[in-house]
Amino acid sequence: MNQAGHVSVLLDECIDNLNIKPDGIYVDGTLGMGGHSEQILMRLTTGRLIGIDRDPSAIERAGKRLEQYGDRLTLVHRNFSEVADVLDELGIDGVDGMLFDLGVSSPQLDETERGFSYMNDAPLDMRMDNTSAFTAWNVVNEWPEEELLRILRDYGEERYARRIASRIAERRAEKPLETTLELVDVIKSAMPAAALREKQHPAKRSFQAIRIAVNDELGAVAEMMKTAPDKLNKGGRLCVISFHSLEDRIVKTSIAARENGCTCPREAPICVCGFVQTLKNVHRKPVTPGEDELKENPRSRSAKLRVAEKV
Repeated sequence: MNQAGHVSVLLDECIDNLNIKPDGIYVDGTLGMGGHSEQILMRLTTGRLIGIDRDPSAIERAGKRLEQYGDRLTLVHRNFSEVADVLDELGIDGVDGMLFDLGVSSPQLDETERGFSYMNDAPLDMRMDNTSAFTAWNVVNEWPEEELLRILRDYGEERYARRIASRIAERRAEKPLETTLELVDVIKSAMPAAALREKQHPAKRSFQAIRIAVNDELGAVAEMMKTAPDKLNKGGRLCVISFHSLEDRIVKTSIAARENGCTCPREAPICVCGFVQTLKNVHRKPVTPGEDELKENPRSRSAKLRVAEKV
């Protein structure tokens, strides 16, 4: 646990699976509060860590926390989807391990003014990178009703997506929706009474969907999984923590395509399709938090860690 009470998800599991070498080069592609990075840096002697985050405030916070590690740490303000480009720009041909925690960081959730939470009133923002001009306001007030329906259904897996999208379109026709609690009221007004009595907050799925859309999270994961493995040295490990099924599916299928992507018929005596295996799964199933972690950090409940190794 760090100084702000933040708990790094699956911390021990990530560090164990990275197989850290003291002289190795590693990437933390989602720096956040720097908890995972700190544990990597503690195990390096002549090695190096590249810490990447799209959130400038994360870079600033983690930079202060990790300043004692000096030139063993390089911080970069970029989207994790650009990790291959970042390494090229730094003149790094290959690394020994990469870690990506795809969850929203605790400060982003807890800083009310950023608009990620459906529990507090704030401007419709939800940007992970606050230097971007595109916000939740644009999604809610400017996207066509059918596009709202699509993201609520696909990204939020919201049963009442059509009703909510329709109600948002009605309300914004009167005047733009400006704040998170305005949006929560609209969402609630579109849902049947039984849904409002469920344990889960009625706006949770919709807020997730809008956040994913604002930050193009699924596109970023797909791009990272397409390019990052090529920057691993042989034997290097790729560790990815996801928090919902859409992200996990991208990670799982991307690893599978590099592990078992041969398209030849099963009866073919040899492979003629040109497939070359580049990754292998380290674990048959994803690693999930244990009971102790779930008690300490309930936010970790949906976390899944998938680990692949470069072959």
